[in-house]
Amino acid sequence: MREDFKFEICANGVESCLAAQEGGADRVELCAGIPEGGTTPSYGEIKVARRLLTTTRLHVIIRPRGGDFLYSPLEVERMLEDIRVCRELGVDGVVIGCLNADGTLDMEANRRLVEAAEGMSVTFHRAFDRCRDPHLAIEQLIQLGVDRVLTSGQQPTALEGIGLLRTLNALAVGRIIILAGCGVNENNIRQIRDETGVREFHFSARTPVRSRMQFANPDVFMGAKDADESTLMYTSADRVRTTIGNAVVE
Repeated sequence: MREDFKFEICANGVESCLAAQEGGADRVELCAGIPEGGTTPSYGEIKVARRLLTTTRLHVIIRPRGGDFLYSPLEVERMLEDIRVCRELGVDGVVIGCLNADGTLDMEANRRLVEAAEGMSVTFHRAFDRCRDPHLAIEQLIQLGVDRVLTSGQQPTALEGIGLLRTLNALAVGRIIILAGCGVNENNIRQIRDETGVREFHFSARTPVRSRMQFANPDVFMGAKDADESTLMYTSADRVRTTIGNAVVE
């Protein structure tokens, strides 16, 4: 049954948020900096998304930079301010995650972020997939009051992480939600569902869209050299709809 599942779209902008809503997603995780694994979007992006999302819940990643998840006091302060802004804008949930240098959860930093997000849903992001002991981490996140964990089962993709996802889902039942993500698509979501028992899924469902620019200087790159900056990636409502359909079919 459709109501037994929840589907979250990793949205790289307002346009992708709207496609997720059109495709029937339950919520979006709004991110900037997708090539870095997702960073906090701008105030304007969040505000416009909040205004336009009427049937799909809005969650926002709180991550000040790419790279590791070991944060300085100043970075934690910025994350607290970003959560405050999200609250003011009426965001439904935030997505957080802080680690210590030894790969354990930074309980103090995570506790501060969870407390700042009181009244909003809290997801622990894929910093979980970089932690030393996933079984201990699950228990600690439950202790902190986190609602769900986004994970690929500590593997490059959720499909490859099926074994740990199955174990975590059994450990988590009734206490915290396992949200399977990374590489989830219309072709593998049913297998992941069947082999893990997970009932919440995170995917992007993006398709390439050619830039409308008629002129581009081939010698200048705004990011990595030789990157394809003439192709934009947006979530497709059709792919969202198809992926959801493949997950809920018996």
